[in-house]
Amino acid sequence: MSQFDHVAVTKKANVYFDGRCVSHTVQFTDGTKKSVGVILPATLTFNTGVPEIMEGVDGRCRVLLQGETEWKQHGAGESFAVPGNSSFEIEVLPGEAYHYVCHFG
Repeated sequence: MSQFDHVAVTKKANVYFDGRCVSHTVQFTDGTKKSVGVILPATLTFNTGVPEIMEGVDGRCRVLLQGETEWKQHGAGESFAVPGNSSFEIEVLPGEAYHYVCHFG
């Protein structure tokens, strides 16, 4: 699906890592929340509280999950799961931008 219908969007952006990651929180009528954002070229480390599924919308990235030793590439139409109370490193190469939807829980 290319859009979400009948949702509330938080006006103020979530800005992380000096603007290299910017997202907006989207709340659905059933109470679930997602974030929709973009990561600009960088290598960043994110911590999770709850399990997350990162869905690629556009662009490419490489990901290293906590406890793993091999980076995996992901692009548009692909997803990866991150356990709760964990972390992951994500790398977006120069000239790229990784657009994503983060599904929480």
